Amino acid sequence: MRYVIIGNSAAGVAAAEGIRSRDKSGEIVMISEEKFPAYGRPLISYYLLGATDRAHMDYRPSDFYEKNGITLRLGVRAEKIDPVGHTVLLSDGSEIGYDRLLAATGSRSFVPPAEGLSEVKAKFTFMTLADALALEKALSKKKEVLIVGAGLIGLKCMEGILGRVKKVTVIDMADRVLSSILDEKGSQIVQRQLEARGVRFVLSDSVVRFEEGRAKLKSGGEIAFDLLVMAVGVRPNIELVKEAGGKTDRGIVTDEGMRTSLPDVYAAGDCTESSDIASGKRRILALLPNAYRQGYCAGENMAGGDARFGDAMPLNAIGFFGSHILTAGAYEGESFITGEGDTYRRFFVKDGVLKGFILIGAPERAGIYTALVRERRSLSEVDFEMLKTEPRLSAFSAEERKKALAAEV
Repeated sequence: MRYVIIGNSAAGVAAAEGIRSRDKSGEIVMISEEKFPAYGRPLISYYLLGATDRAHMDYRPSDFYEKNGITLRLGVRAEKIDPVGHTVLLSDGSEIGYDRLLAATGSRSFVPPAEGLSEVKAKFTFMTLADALALEKALSKKKEVLIVGAGLIGLKCMEGILGRVKKVTVIDMADRVLSSILDEKGSQIVQRQLEARGVRFVLSDSVVRFEEGRAKLKSGGEIAFDLLVMAVGVRPNIELVKEAGGKTDRGIVTDEGMRTSLPDVYAAGDCTESSDIASGKRRILALLPNAYRQGYCAGENMAGGDARFGDAMPLNAIGFFGSHILTAGAYEGESFITGEGDTYRRFFVKDGVLKGFILIGAPERAGIYTALVRERRSLSEVDFEMLKTEPRLSAFSAEERKKALAAEV
């Protein structure tokens, strides 16, 4: 049996581990356009910040591929899937056959068209280790940086470079930072914390034209810059499966076993859609834990298993300069707000269950809230009034406290 995995990030690595859990001898070939063995992609901002180094970014030990009998082909791109011939055409002109194929193709930076952008010499994206290394070479204490995008990617980039440049300005069309995961109050707290460190925000505005070293704004203003980082958003890499005739929507469509509509072709990770248990809708949930679990499920099934992945939900655990932000689930139903100062908690309750939450200054054991959302447990079974202010085990029954404590031991 030959297994071919396109992609070498969390989903691809997990798929190899899933395969090996059932098939110890089948051939595994892993193809990656990137030139690096698997690394922790969320760590690229911490690398620039100096909080980690290249050696500690590896997602698996250096002998992972050898120990698992994986043939790793780096720096080569999968160009076309032939589902009839069961082959993949690669960018070096070669073809590789497969019995089972996984598309773990991830996502890419989305750079919207803008007048003059092609003429800007010092421009970067911030998705991969190669992006971070390229940006690092250009950083200096004399440079002013403009980041287009005040979402997760833009702000993590800001965190990584703020202490290494003269000035950072962040611009976004939205009226607040992290608008995809935070409400107005939460955004205000985060923005205030970052402004205190010297970050300048330009919100509810956009760039209409770039000139070398200058961005002309819709509002009529302009921003001078030496380096430009485009962090507007990402797009899932669905083209390989779509062009092969596979079913896609915003992402690659799979069943709960991560099978696509193409025979013997699976998909996992940021390129796929998942059923969000919090909202009940199918959506792209580009999160590392989801990618890993999807990949492992796909790997098991590629090797003859019958695994299911069906409890995905939005979950973001982030922070800037030691702060903590945790969000999860759907923001629908009645809301309850507690906290003061830079501590903020907002819970969303619908039909007697916790649908989602926003936590800033996240306390210990915040996973209690995540479990309530994921398990869709009735809040009548817990002391929710207590949980609104602090996630204590005493909010649960004696029997459940005993189980939880036993699990911790």
